Amino acid sequence: MSGIEDPGHGHSPAAWTTVVIMLIALTIGTVFFFLEMPLMVWLSVVLLVIGLIVGYIMTKAGYGVGGSKTVSKQH
Repeated sequence: MSGIEDPGHGHSPAAWTTVVIMLIALTIGTVFFFLEMPLMVWLSVVLLVIGLIVGYIMTKAGYGVGGSKTVSKQH
C-alpha cells in the first residue's frame, strides 16, 4: 500500500482532552436526566459543545495529531 498514509488514531492531547470533556458531559447529562433536572441536562449539552470547541482550539494551537507541539511516536 504505497502512497497511503496512516491517519493515526487520535492519540494527541487535543483528542484526549476533547474526549474526556465530552465523556464527563455525557455522564453528568445522563445522571441529571434520570433525576429529572432538565436545566442541568441542557447545561451538560453546553459542556459537550464546549468540549468540541476546546478540541478545535487545541488542534489549531498545535496539540492535534501531527501538530507542532506534539511528539510523534513510531508504532
